[in-house]
Amino acid sequence: MRRKTFTRGLLGCAIAALALGAQAQGYPSKPVRLIVPFPPGGSVDYVARTISQKFSEYMGQNVIVDNKGGASGTIGTYEAARAAPDGYTLLLVFDSHAVNASLYDIKYDTFKSFDYVSLIGTMPMALVTSKKSELTSLQAVIDTAKAEPGKINYGSSGVGGSNHLQPVAFARQAGVRLTHVPYRGGGPMITAMLGGEVDMIIGSLPTVIQYARTGQANVVAIGSPERLPQLPDVPTIGSAVPGYVAQSWIGMMAPKGVPKSVFEHVQTALRKTLADPAVRAKMGGDGFQIVNSSPAEFEEQVRRESKRWAEIIKAANIKVD
Repeated sequence: MRRKTFTRGLLGCAIAALALGAQAQGYPSKPVRLIVPFPPGGSVDYVARTISQKFSEYMGQNVIVDNKGGASGTIGTYEAARAAPDGYTLLLVFDSHAVNASLYDIKYDTFKSFDYVSLIGTMPMALVTSKKSELTSLQAVIDTAKAEPGKINYGSSGVGGSNHLQPVAFARQAGVRLTHVPYRGGGPMITAMLGGEVDMIIGSLPTVIQYARTGQANVVAIGSPERLPQLPDVPTIGSAVPGYVAQSWIGMMAPKGVPKSVFEHVQTALRKTLADPAVRAKMGGDGFQIVNSSPAEFEEQVRRESKRWAEIIKAANIKVD
């Protein structure tokens, strides 16, 4: 009986492999879903919307952006993890992907559940304050936080995201105390900052630079090691908090087990998309640095980030309520 069961299992695996192989030959024959595990308006959604048209062209099929937000990206990520590995479901991940296993009881494995396609790029982060606050400079933020510990509150896109952990690192290095207010995604976080619900955020530059240009918010400092040409008058956070650097990243993954030919098609289409002059001009102008890595380089970066932030999370005793 055990031998029959084992034989049936092998037969089932063989049939599944043949089916995937047949599908791979005509790939893609229908629209591809690109899961963004956050609500509209944040950094990951920005990247998805910026690349989707050209990515569709190079893929040879429509690529449909599908926002599945919640729990710092873990809900949409789990949906991608359990999707068929046929190339018709892809996933964009934020830097929170590297830390969620340290905070949540996730139903997928950060590494074993996915095929890593490529790191798309990195973004310097910016310390942005509400126009409704009196925090119009980096020094004002530091001085107020020191004079009245906990008075300044900052928004995040959820527990464990870079919008949460970077302010934690900032507060530790600056010797101040801030109050964390989590939201369900980058869009709601930015809305709360613009409306004065929170005093400040540390957000990715591509999603906040428009508010600096239109005067809707105060971009008081940049997390890059040096000043940026897009905002030449804005100082670095490190100028007041030595050694502090804040950057976030975004990459593409697929459910584990995608056929090689399909994986290579996706990889090639993404590489062409990120090399497209229109995409590079748009993203570069907004402060996004395109990387376009190999799968191994991307996975190794996530492993490094996972280790780094796990130590900070433990030291700061950060937990999900």
